[in-house]
Amino acid sequence: MINKVFDSFDEAVADIPDGASIATGCWGVTSLSQNLIAALKRKGVKDLTLIVHNFIPTPFFTEDEVVNLTVLLPQLKKLITPVVGLQVLGAGAFIKEYVEKGLEVEFTSHGTLASRLYAGAAGLGGIYNPVGVGTILEEGKEKRVIDGKEYILEMPIRPDYAFIRGHKADKLGNLIYRGVFRENYPVMAMAAKVTIAEVDEIVEVGEIDPEHVVTPGIFVDRIVKVPEGGLGSSQIAKELLFKVAQMDIVRKILFR
Repeated sequence: MINKVFDSFDEAVADIPDGASIATGCWGVTSLSQNLIAALKRKGVKDLTLIVHNFIPTPFFTEDEVVNLTVLLPQLKKLITPVVGLQVLGAGAFIKEYVEKGLEVEFTSHGTLASRLYAGAAGLGGIYNPVGVGTILEEGKEKRVIDGKEYILEMPIRPDYAFIRGHKADKLGNLIYRGVFRENYPVMAMAAKVTIAEVDEIVEVGEIDPEHVVTPGIFVDRIVKVPEGGLGSSQIAKELLFKVAQMDIVRKILFR
């Protein structure tokens, strides 16, 4: 049996070269692959392309508490995303200096991004999509009329690597998720050439009910366990969410 369990996050990202493309998730703090992000930052690779549904800062936390994707900004060449920042958090002004230095930002929509990743996973040559017709999203793209309706040709995305935040894995890499962990990680794992998962628990083969497996091990290449009470662990996530809930600024945003 191929050993997919790695002892450290640094070891798991050791072969990622300059210029690699990486897909990962960001639907809240708990679903971030924080340890893999931190390891990639330590490695210092450059000219990366990052594919993610949300690229949002976490102003309520220090970097010691939450390692967010924005720490990779100095290492990025291109960003493919539907969302850069939030209006209540200063929108996308935080990346302005990087754009001025040459960072390319390719905007898309959430559904289109998921569909392009699926196209990459399924080996499709692209998809015709009505989303974005008549907007800046159609600029430079082929258009076609099908049954009297205009569509934009969107090209597949096949990342070099996917960083996955799972809940539990067996030693073959079969994954199950918890809550928002699931998001679009399953299709990213299918589309990527190499999938690396950080998980709360690693169990023996056969301990996960096959009916509960969401991402089969054939799509997962490396697994690393999140240390108990460590960065991104369930325990720390609960503490941070409780901390945020007590903040006056958050209460004003939620209950204004």
